[in-house]
Amino acid sequence: MFRISNTVVGALNVLSLLMGVAAVGGAAYILVRGGSECQKVVQYPLLMGGVFVVVVSALGIAGSLWRVNVALYAYLLVTFLLIVGLAFFTVFALFVTNRKVAQQISGKGYGEYRVADFSHWLQRYVVNNRNWDEVKSCLVDAHVCQNLALNGGRNNDSLIFKHLSTTQSGCCKPPVYCGFIMKNGTFWEVPKTGHVANNSDCGTWSNKQEKLCYDCNSCKGGVLANIRNQWRRLTIFNACVLALVTAIYALGCYAIRNNRSDSRCNSRKPCP
Repeated sequence: MFRISNTVVGALNVLSLLMGVAAVGGAAYILVRGGSECQKVVQYPLLMGGVFVVVVSALGIAGSLWRVNVALYAYLLVTFLLIVGLAFFTVFALFVTNRKVAQQISGKGYGEYRVADFSHWLQRYVVNNRNWDEVKSCLVDAHVCQNLALNGGRNNDSLIFKHLSTTQSGCCKPPVYCGFIMKNGTFWEVPKTGHVANNSDCGTWSNKQEKLCYDCNSCKGGVLANIRNQWRRLTIFNACVLALVTAIYALGCYAIRNNRSDSRCNSRKPCP
């Protein structure tokens, strides 16, 4: 007879199996149909993650519903390693994002940030030359700098940029301290007296839509600020996933015990 723990573990793994198949299908779609450089970046992680979930889910289903103890032991081992990995990543994310960072420097309500205000690990991993080219490609593909002038008139910048994200604030306009004169949402002119501040970002800004301030330090700072915010939300999500996976691991241990009990029972006499 099926036990509750076996049934629950099996049902959860059926759901995760469907999610894994969907991930593999998404990666295959990008491979066959092609996609932007940003989509290609996630293609192989999506494929490998999907295959991993499919294999682990299959082990869980075989072990819990078909009573294959070897498969269930392998499933529990992988689940235990996943618990350790999630716990490590949660602590690591808290450590990386817990520093007093991201001082707003514009003074006018825009979230402009310094790269140096963030942890050295984030700086090395995100804003190095190789990774930044991929990030910049994703920003261009996502059209983050389109349709920013939602409210306000021509020279009313406080209303036009009312809803800018940290990434848009750093990448889609020149830094406020450069003193540029705004003509519309994405076109700015250098003041006749020249740049107010002697900063490399002031000379890096371009009114060309494919360039803008994507190579500015303020853009990198805005992306780092966004990553910090996302990682803080991710730690909460990871804590919930960690609790769920731990519960599944405990149910899997009960399922192993059920399999052993039923095996001993069947070897002697029918189970009641």
